[in-house]
Amino acid sequence: MPHSLYRFIWRVSGAHQIWITLLSVLLFAVGTSSLEVQRRIVNDALGRGVYRPILLLAGLYLGICMTEGLVKLCLNIYRNWVGENAVRTLRRSVFMTRHASMHTPVPDLTEGIQLSIVLDEADPIGGFVGEAFSEPVLQAGVLISVLGYLLYLQPLMALVVVFVFFPQIGFVPLMQNAINRRVQTRVGLLRQMSGAIVGAGGAVDADGRQFGRIQAIFLENMAIYKLKFSMNFLMNLMTQLGVTTILALGGYFVVGGKIEIGTVVAFLSGLSRINDPWGDLVTWYRDLQATRVKYGLLRDAQKLGAIAGGH
Repeated sequence: MPHSLYRFIWRVSGAHQIWITLLSVLLFAVGTSSLEVQRRIVNDALGRGVYRPILLLAGLYLGICMTEGLVKLCLNIYRNWVGENAVRTLRRSVFMTRHASMHTPVPDLTEGIQLSIVLDEADPIGGFVGEAFSEPVLQAGVLISVLGYLLYLQPLMALVVVFVFFPQIGFVPLMQNAINRRVQTRVGLLRQMSGAIVGAGGAVDADGRQFGRIQAIFLENMAIYKLKFSMNFLMNLMTQLGVTTILALGGYFVVGGKIEIGTVVAFLSGLSRINDPWGDLVTWYRDLQATRVKYGLLRDAQKLGAIAGGH
């Protein structure tokens, strides 16, 4: 197996990653255009009082939404196909290593690790393969295009939106690193459990160590949940502060005649469009760090299996 996670991803899906990335670019380009259509519908309804342009714009908006949905459907199916193909490759690699050493006894711990890889550890790594390149391209593209559009509409309010997300650059990596350490510990405990089950010939806990591992896994999982949902709470809090600021500042500008009400609607919709990809980017970063840990453990386990087979 390649030393780097991304080298492995490129080896098993390089050409597909290019097509997935192109679909991602198309998706965020189509999705951003709907903000301008929304703004014009609101302004036409409140200002001109003519229904025909509103009807045409509503039809255009529906067409954009349908196109966006179809592109997203194709992208999701393609991503998951690439991911499942990577899972299949990882599982086959374990069996090929085992086949090469089938005439040599394998230690119980190594056999337990192989069992853990085949049944559990390959899935999250393969699942990340499908979105390794396309997800940051898609979500960063949405962020940049929406922020650019909002800057064009009203620079001061757009800067408020930027400052809403700025503090998250600090606390997200810190909390994610804490999660990663617990993920690594959890994987190690699960492997020890698998090895002990294989060694005992079944789920037997004669010395009480398995119950201790089960309790330790429970505590690690709870620590992960607390960190994960605390991070989500802080991110949601920052978003609501942004909504409050847009309503207050936007209302002030509307009363003063500096902007139209459609601009405030566009900002609220734009903040929602930014919040979702920002959350998805954080999730992708979280998955990237966790998958790197899991891939490193899996790679080392493959080396251990090869060494055990060689001896």
